[in-house]
Amino acid sequence: MRKSRTGSADDLLRRLGRGDIPLTHEAFHTLQPWRAAAHLRELLTDCGVLPTIDKQICSFERWLVSHLATITDPEHAQVVRRFATWEVVARLRTRAERKPVTPAGRRFAGDQVKHATAFLTWLAAHGITLAACRQANIDTWHVEHNEHARNCIRGLLLWCMAGKFTGRFQLPTVTTRRASPITQHERLHLLGRLLTDHGLPLRTWVAGAIVLLSAQPLSRVVRLTIDDVINDNGLVLLRLGEPPSPVPEPAGGLLLHWIDNRDNMNTATNRDSRWLFPGRRAGQPMHPDTLAALINNLGIHTVADRTAAIRQHVLEMPSPVVAEALGYHPVTTTFASEAGDTWSRYAAGEHLRSPTGWTPRRTRER
Repeated sequence: MRKSRTGSADDLLRRLGRGDIPLTHEAFHTLQPWRAAAHLRELLTDCGVLPTIDKQICSFERWLVSHLATITDPEHAQVVRRFATWEVVARLRTRAERKPVTPAGRRFAGDQVKHATAFLTWLAAHGITLAACRQANIDTWHVEHNEHARNCIRGLLLWCMAGKFTGRFQLPTVTTRRASPITQHERLHLLGRLLTDHGLPLRTWVAGAIVLLSAQPLSRVVRLTIDDVINDNGLVLLRLGEPPSPVPEPAGGLLLHWIDNRDNMNTATNRDSRWLFPGRRAGQPMHPDTLAALINNLGIHTVADRTAAIRQHVLEMPSPVVAEALGYHPVTTTFASEAGDTWSRYAAGEHLRSPTGWTPRRTRER
């Protein structure tokens, strides 16, 4: 009988069977090598042996164990552990109750913890304890660090003030920079190139078209399932919000063709996958970064290009209609007023049109 390689998925499975490893998500956080452990965890979760948990929260908690092990100062480790557990993880779990945590959300959570660790190290290097930290120290730190670091450290400082671990601080306002949207002409040029270049992989066609037509972030695109694509007597609809949005040709036909020819469907773990863009791991969709790399090579940059798509939609119809049909919060589309939105005072009511400019009610009557 062939002996399993130590640390392989087979070896981990045997150790689980012997009871050497508890059958809990917490136990999997410490297993090595982590890739084999993550693969086995996803298989067990997909089979219902382990309870379902947000993939990004799993990833963060596994990373947190290794990060805490690198902090040599016991007091710093205790502060970072408490901040990560009661603030960062708690917020991630609250978010996961509404919708899956995105990889970008997971990265920001990790950056918050890393910058919290770096801030405590910076204080110690200046001979200052956290309790003795004053406004002048906060001001000095903000001057010495960039905007991303300032945004990341804000969570720790607010948590410290709320818990009375420090005094009160005046913190700078958080600034959010938006990428400059491309023009409508550039957007249509990209869309035309995408739909006429027959040398492109089908997956790239479909993902790029969804971004350019429907203004969707890739974190949401990868969460679409084949059940979100509706073939209504030849009219292809994509459920992003309510009502589902018609997909104009030839993009609609490409979308239906893609469903029958999706990648990553030949493994035992994904044979019955309902994801529109299946990933390689059991029960998981494709990672947004993987999809982003494919369409970025075509000159499609998701933030700027979907901003351009939203702006065009709100020029053609009320922003509340756009928000509901595309699955956005109404506040997200308010920046359309910068583009001369003539619908800014529209009161959301009965929505007759979709973001593609089609009229779903009339097409259904046909």
